[in-house]
Amino acid sequence: MITGRILVVDDVPEMLDVCRDMLSNLGAEVVTECDADQAVRRLESEPFDLAIVDIRMPGQDGLSVLRRARAANPSIAVLLMSAFPTEESVEQSVKLGASGYITKPITPDQLRTAATRALLTQRLGGISPAPENTTFFEGMFGRCEAMRRVYALIERMARADVDILVMGESGTGKELVARALHARGPRAQGHFVPIDCGAIPENLLESELFGHEKGAYTGAVNAQRGLIEFAHQGTIFLDEVAELPLSLQAKLLRVVQERQYKRVGGAEYVGVDARIIAATNRDIDREVREGRFREDLFYRLNVVRIEIPPLRERREDVVSMFEYFVQREAPRFERVITEIEPAVRLALERYSWPGNVREMLNVVRRTLALGGGEHVLLRDLPGDLVEQPRDGARGFFAQRETLLRSFEQRYLSELLARHNGDVAAAAVEAGIPRGTFYRLMKKYGLRSQPH
Repeated sequence: MITGRILVVDDVPEMLDVCRDMLSNLGAEVVTECDADQAVRRLESEPFDLAIVDIRMPGQDGLSVLRRARAANPSIAVLLMSAFPTEESVEQSVKLGASGYITKPITPDQLRTAATRALLTQRLGGISPAPENTTFFEGMFGRCEAMRRVYALIERMARADVDILVMGESGTGKELVARALHARGPRAQGHFVPIDCGAIPENLLESELFGHEKGAYTGAVNAQRGLIEFAHQGTIFLDEVAELPLSLQAKLLRVVQERQYKRVGGAEYVGVDARIIAATNRDIDREVREGRFREDLFYRLNVVRIEIPPLRERREDVVSMFEYFVQREAPRFERVITEIEPAVRLALERYSWPGNVREMLNVVRRTLALGGGEHVLLRDLPGDLVEQPRDGARGFFAQRETLLRSFEQRYLSELLARHNGDVAAAAVEAGIPRGTFYRLMKKYGLRSQPH
């Protein structure tokens, strides 16, 4: 039996009765309160081990109650409830020290399990959900000087409403930067339209971007607006813009320069009032020098450049970021993590993180899914992360990855050459979907033009 005091806060009296009944067999004293202000006063004057708080209430919301509860009693465990959880509210709750997040409607087993784990974690002391000196900014995480410079530049440029080029390796968070610029800028009420220039087949790209008129080509039975048109009075995010073929770069130049374009099969220009943010993981200066990216387009997109550092250059952020993601993701896997083994921290710091933050999140989810108990152990980590080079040698998993990449790149290049750049025919021979073939081409920087 669990002992202690639990305060349940919700502005719906019937919900309080349901929670009291669900928690009645835990052995703890259950107190309910339907007024958020009164709940805060009780949390500041009475001892509680756990607070279970609805996030949407009149007056003070659940995050405000969480903040006040933690200020009055840093050791208290707090669970938040919501029928409409968002990634932003989950992230904010973790940042403020919540022990977990419960989605309504709540089942008795779900509530009792979450409350029991929260009380046990509180009794064991737990680990900090996020270090106090960690910086959170518009969904991004980092306290290192390089990331602070990125945040400062976003703050300065958001209101300027100029076109921006975001540079960074795959997985560093280029779209998060673009979304932050949009959210903090004068076009925040307009649409944010992300366009992955490398994921749309080349023969469909022009129509997807600019739209088409009825009868523009076989199968165009109706007129259709393009993605750029949807961004009117908002923001266009051109992800991996260096993947665009030169023919489309010329047409994009008019959009960037004149803010107008023609639909496929159209005779008249259509105007668009939108901010343009472009991003690439390629060396764009080299692409320009070698003639694969138009110099005039580059200069118009590169009004301001924001460069995101790779995770391997942010060593001081690695362990704290891993801890943050562990605490944020653990409730989804019905886990409570109270300790991370020291050997895990060492492995995290030594790893090169070629996939950057995206890879980190994948590692966290895999670790939580395959592990068990309240500790994260070295054996829970992926093998290629644990295998570290010694005296110039490379571990099995690292060598396997290198050889696999080499094989995939050579195999795809030979297929494209054999089929004279015909992606559809190459995908048929490979026995994989065409979309997968395009993603692999993007991964290895391959193009469909015949060599």
